[in-house]
Amino acid sequence: MDCQKLIVDKVASCLIEASSAYPNDKKHAYMRAIECEKNETAKWLLEIMLANGEAAEQNSSPLCDDTGIPHILLEVGPSKIVNGEILKAIELGVAEGLRRLPGRPMAVKGDGEDRLGQTLGMYDDPAMLDIAPVAIRRINEDIFRIHVLMLGGGPAIRGRSYRIFHRHDASNIENQIIEWAKEACLQLGCSPCTLAIGIGRSHYEAVNLMLQAQVDGRYGNQSEMEQRISDAVNASGIGPMGIGGSTTVLGTFLKIGPARASGVRIVCLRPCCCFEPRHASVVID
Repeated sequence: MDCQKLIVDKVASCLIEASSAYPNDKKHAYMRAIECEKNETAKWLLEIMLANGEAAEQNSSPLCDDTGIPHILLEVGPSKIVNGEILKAIELGVAEGLRRLPGRPMAVKGDGEDRLGQTLGMYDDPAMLDIAPVAIRRINEDIFRIHVLMLGGGPAIRGRSYRIFHRHDASNIENQIIEWAKEACLQLGCSPCTLAIGIGRSHYEAVNLMLQAQVDGRYGNQSEMEQRISDAVNASGIGPMGIGGSTTVLGTFLKIGPARASGVRIVCLRPCCCFEPRHASVVID
């Protein structure tokens, strides 16, 4: 098998895994939430969400009708390279995965204003859906790893990327994030959420850190700040699907990047829905 075909096959399988299976730590997070939830209706909803994930995994079928926009994050070790052929193979792998899944046809025809107004309609082929710009980060481990994230529309609508004045106190940033998160979870409806948060020097950097947070975050390993945010939002009582209860979020994934000497921090918050983060990764030898 040549290198390009290997990458295509692995990326396609990775996309299907991301779209159809909860990672083990998310399954355990649901189990913990079910065990602790006192609201019987909320507990029943959590049980349904976990059962839905198990059924999707068994059938390699989408977790949600909104199968999402493919986002690719590459991790590149010291001796590894990324070139045009590899990027093309990744694109082909995403297209193959979208056909096999199958993804929901969401690609809009036309260019420029035609796309904005959706005046020419949509493509029937799910593989016509372009991937988002590829993100690359250097790592010390000498491997080449591809992460696939499938991002749905609801969390994007309810997400936010904006400045927060820190006033030389990190709690000001934390408190504003909590208020944003409460509002987003209430409006989204598809809770319990996982809060993905990036804090950086620019909107571009904050969004990229938010994606990295989804890749690196673990439900069973929350930092003190992540836990405080989760606890505060859960105390709101919004609950799964907004029906009340103590499980508004399963966890918080926070990534803090470099800071500049100024009075503001740029914060990107994504209230990942009950099926997100839809993430899987594969190492290319």
